[in-house]
Amino acid sequence: MADMKAPAANEAGAERRRSHRVNIAMPILVRGKTSQAFQEETHTISVNAHGCVFRLATQVRRLQEIAIVNLKTVEELPCKVTFLGQKEGGKTEVGVEFSEPSPLFWRIAFPPEDWDPSERKRPGGSRPSANSTER
Repeated sequence: MADMKAPAANEAGAERRRSHRVNIAMPILVRGKTSQAFQEETHTISVNAHGCVFRLATQVRRLQEIAIVNLKTVEELPCKVTFLGQKEGGKTEVGVEFSEPSPLFWRIAFPPEDWDPSERKRPGGSRPSANSTER
């Protein structure tokens, strides 16, 4: 996720991304050291095989080495901070990259490489519903 410019995917960024991003709130524990050791529970905003984005109250810096613990599996992976985004409610958006790709860390199925979300079928198709006012 080193190429991450903003947490919201855009078309140019999606082409450069190494793996598909999935927007999902997963409980994690973030561990690291600033002036002293810290650990903070939070949840992801999005995940991919190379890292994740989350909000953190503890101040971290770009390129800082930290660790992420998946609270559902208690698996821990080292990573580094690659992105610092908007602050909201006393928490900063943080993007991290794993030391090595780890798609199984999240225990979710990622979309295939050729998946195009713009081609996703909409529920109910494109026909107007029976309650539609268009006639």
